[in-house]
Amino acid sequence: MFQEAESDPKIAVAEYKKLEAHLRVRLLNEQYRHLNLQDRALLVIVAGIDGAGKGETINLLNEWMDPRHIHTLAFGAPNKQEREFPVAHRFWRHLPPKGETGIVFGSGYSPLFAEAAKNRIDTDQFERQILFVRKFESSLIANGVQVLKLWFHLSREAQHERTEHLLSNPSTAWQVTKLDIKAQKNFKAIRRAGQLVIEATDSPHSPWVIIPSADPQLRAVRTAQAILGAFTQRTLKAPAFHDPAEAKPLHRQPNPLDKLDHKVTITKSDYDTQVLAWQNRLAQAVRSKAFRKRALMVAFEGADAAGKGGAIRRVTRAIDARHFDIMAVSAPKPWELAHPYLWRFWRNVPEHGRVAIFDRSWYGRVLVERVEKLIPRESWRRAYDEINDFEQQLSGSGIILLKFWLSVTPDEQLRRFRERQESPFKQFKITPEDWRNRRNAKQYAEAARDMFAQTDTPHAPWHVLSANDKKHARVEVLKHIVLAVERALA
Repeated sequence: MFQEAESDPKIAVAEYKKLEAHLRVRLLNEQYRHLNLQDRALLVIVAGIDGAGKGETINLLNEWMDPRHIHTLAFGAPNKQEREFPVAHRFWRHLPPKGETGIVFGSGYSPLFAEAAKNRIDTDQFERQILFVRKFESSLIANGVQVLKLWFHLSREAQHERTEHLLSNPSTAWQVTKLDIKAQKNFKAIRRAGQLVIEATDSPHSPWVIIPSADPQLRAVRTAQAILGAFTQRTLKAPAFHDPAEAKPLHRQPNPLDKLDHKVTITKSDYDTQVLAWQNRLAQAVRSKAFRKRALMVAFEGADAAGKGGAIRRVTRAIDARHFDIMAVSAPKPWELAHPYLWRFWRNVPEHGRVAIFDRSWYGRVLVERVEKLIPRESWRRAYDEINDFEQQLSGSGIILLKFWLSVTPDEQLRRFRERQESPFKQFKITPEDWRNRRNAKQYAEAARDMFAQTDTPHAPWHVLSANDKKHARVEVLKHIVLAVERALA
């Protein structure tokens, strides 16, 4: 795998000048074609032997191409605040939009390489990290992000020679880091780690390209050729990471909505007493010292006019307004469509000590987008796995996640629709879309049934509540939130 790179090949100056002129023109043309099409984003992951000239080469690429459309990111060890979020959070937040290019130094691969370089590899940990990377890449590619991975390699002798040459000149000595010097001592371990990781994660849809790096000119040419090859690749198609046959079959699972008792009610006096009691407990929980090391995410889905807004207001009444955010989810904006579907939700994951409430949520992909046929079947089928993985990462990082579905009967919904039409204070709440959704009630019920079957998991269960009596639903929402938070903080 590394044989050619370790032979330290070189390129003649005349040939380099000829290739440079050709590559610069083609790269710039392809970059602008890519920018105009906006059919994909290109994510270039840069890794390799320390001291192989990765930074120097990427700086050169920014000169050859239009740097205004290149996002260069250097991810080191996560800082204290970044450690509060799931591992993938900072990568999701910084993904380039369609048409643009992201170049990432250090990445989700860094822990993987570190594990592979150990004298005694924790096999289970190593396999978990490989699984994480492969799932992440598969999800990105399926959502319009092209992934190219570059490994910069050279022999031990060439790495030592380059390091000494840079150190000998005060104007370049700053380029040499402690890691570059350390790489000399750990060269064999780094080489072995690189080979292990590359073999485990190389695939046709997200390939590794080995860049011979002893000769700066050849290194620049091979890097440019790799990026040019990615630009000119005509189609993106990631394989389904999960076997659809292993998923629960659609339309064969019981629907929790069918068993719901819509007659359940609560008296006004009991409601007033219980709402206040649960709000007091919630206020104490989210203001506690223990909650500073956790976060809370609450997603509301359900029928139109089911009382989601009212339930949300009873929750937020117990929380300092400076410590919560409400995301009212509607059709994605053009700038949101330029990113993978889950990107806008990753951007709203709360940090420790905060609460994020979603009025509608990431489940729009398997509900409204499915029913309205806004996306192909393969997209919403794939979304179940993507959503489950997203929620598992949230829960695994200490976020308390609750999902509510508020349900009303057709007759009660119709009554509320008419009430809204007749009330000057509520007319803004009723839209043509609400009536269209009502006409598609059967299709929404099928979509909800499949959603419950595919995404009701131990770490993120669904709470399906009758909301014919709004007061009852509000109490139940508060109770579920309080008990979940108290249980997590205990």
